[in-house]
Amino acid sequence: MSNRYESFESLKFERPEDGILRVVLDAPGLNSVSPRMHRDLAEVWLEIDRDPEVRVALIQGVGKGFSAGGSFELIDAMVDDYAARTKILREARDIVMNVINCSKPIVSAIHGPAVGAGLAVALLADVSVAARDARIIDGHTRLGVAAGDHAAICWPLLCGMAKAKYYLLTCETLTGEDAERAGLVSLCVDREEVHERALQVARSLANGAQSAIRWTKHTLNHWYRQAGPMFDASLAYEFYGFGGPDVQEGLASLREKRSPNFDGPTSE
Repeated sequence: MSNRYESFESLKFERPEDGILRVVLDAPGLNSVSPRMHRDLAEVWLEIDRDPEVRVALIQGVGKGFSAGGSFELIDAMVDDYAARTKILREARDIVMNVINCSKPIVSAIHGPAVGAGLAVALLADVSVAARDARIIDGHTRLGVAAGDHAAICWPLLCGMAKAKYYLLTCETLTGEDAERAGLVSLCVDREEVHERALQVARSLANGAQSAIRWTKHTLNHWYRQAGPMFDASLAYEFYGFGGPDVQEGLASLREKRSPNFDGPTSE
């Protein structure tokens, strides 16, 4: 492994086969996204794009899940510090746009919980392979903020507006089977097969015609790019919410493992 990835301290990197770079989420709290990991997930795709030895990136989590979403440290920073909130907003935008604009195909292997910033990468990957019992959750409204991150740019396109509204407004959980049925992920397999199946997909892409694959990805991702204004609006409303009262209750309820009791003012 070259040292070009040594600055991404929160991520682990492996080269399982020629042309394939495996990006591994390995952190406490079911691979929760710390402030450092949030930054690394925003910037690593730029380095992957520049790496001549990489033809395909494969991202997965270790342990019992893909990622439980933002850590309490990350959420506290967004709630308490305007400068940190502004920085993390920029990173949230870069996570999405850098995945979309990375010329190399990206494959995700999803098992266990997949939430928040981790889920953004998992669903925006060019091919997503989910375990049947994976638990996919967009938890924004449960936290008390608008569904930003990746949700507005891809959920309606992947699974249709009716399903997108239901799951984004209610924060109901989708299993991997639910997600495949709805069109939110590419493939669904048994849990013990998810990482090997994702590697098989990555191998097929790595052995394919690279220019043809990359230009096909680039062209298809114009569907995402044309949704840019909606994405920007969703991020603005989400991060505006991190300065409001509902997120305080949402965060407290998560810490105390109870249902939230939202009684903050509405926009009316």
